[in-house]
Amino acid sequence: MSKVNIDDIELTGRKVLTRVDFNVPLKEGVVGDDTRIKAALPTIMKIISSGGRAILMSHLGRPKGQIKPEFSLKPVAEKLSGHLDIDVQFANDCIGDQAQNAARSLQNGQVLLLENLRFHKEETDNEAGFARELASLGDVFVNDAFGTAHRAHASTEGITKFISPAVAGYLMRKEIKYLGQALANPERPFVAIIGGAKISGKIDVIHNLLKKVDSLLIGGGMIFTFYKAQGLPIGKSLLEQDKINEAEGLLKLELPAYVQMVLPEDILVADNLEVPFKTRTVSNEEIPDDWLGVDIGSKTRRKFIEIIKRAKTIVWNGPMGIFETDEFAGGTLALAKAIAEATAKGAVSIVGGGDSVAALVKMGLKDKVTHASTGGGASLEFLEGKTLPGLAALTERD
Repeated sequence: MSKVNIDDIELTGRKVLTRVDFNVPLKEGVVGDDTRIKAALPTIMKIISSGGRAILMSHLGRPKGQIKPEFSLKPVAEKLSGHLDIDVQFANDCIGDQAQNAARSLQNGQVLLLENLRFHKEETDNEAGFARELASLGDVFVNDAFGTAHRAHASTEGITKFISPAVAGYLMRKEIKYLGQALANPERPFVAIIGGAKISGKIDVIHNLLKKVDSLLIGGGMIFTFYKAQGLPIGKSLLEQDKINEAEGLLKLELPAYVQMVLPEDILVADNLEVPFKTRTVSNEEIPDDWLGVDIGSKTRRKFIEIIKRAKTIVWNGPMGIFETDEFAGGTLALAKAIAEATAKGAVSIVGGGDSVAALVKMGLKDKVTHASTGGGASLEFLEGKTLPGLAALTERD
């Protein structure tokens, strides 16, 4: 990566303003899943073990510029205190006198978490005055929030105009290392697996990956838009009517002889989504009118797994079916296991998207892949080949 990172700068005695991604689920004021908090720990530990003063800022939820107590980061400060085994200080705002006083009184090795950035509309508006106020809290800036790197917000892009250097944290560096390596110089065969409910948001990803992969495996609800473009019956399955032409365009692409785009040959269908429901597996030409597709079929599962077994680089984003329902999660879980097994045999595997990572967690396989990405939208835009504003704004290495 051509950006300066946290290992390149002096931290001792400095106020290290750090953008983290603590957008975690809260239930009744308690953190429900602390995966993103844990992901930020290496960068925070580096700052405080080096005698720096860590000033952390993040968003949580979508308060839309209003102060909403249910989106307060205070429970996150309590959870983080437990992980660091120190008392994490908390400021009730991210700008203003309280934030300034808290930052000014911070000592070497201490940690301060600021209140939710998105309590201020100026954050998402990338308003220069707000960015300047944030920047005034620190001596240097570290961006470790890959999950927000695709947004040009005040705390990710605007702030870099008022504080220097602006460097990458360990998580940011790790995300870019693996995603960048997969796209720029993958060991082959390179297999990408794209799933999820809708083809919208994935069209540019598919276009870009087809220039780079050996095999592109497609699953999830988006397949029915492809089927419709082929004139196949889809019953009551999910359909994006306005994307049929784009799906047809992808199917008509002239690909190099070594590149294959693989759609499911068979589908698990259900008569409805409410318990009790009936299910059966049918070919992709035989989906009944009153049934809907809910997962890839067993024949497709075996075919996908065989391709994954031979892979040396694997990128996976999106489930194969309606993952939230156990009976419809079989395809997704089978692929998660296959990817973990391929990784154990030497493949590099990068998994992104909430449901894909959730499948790994469900099977106890999260630590069995090379990298589980924390950035859904950011990883997708990176795979599209887009420039991420939060990354582009960081200081270039000489």
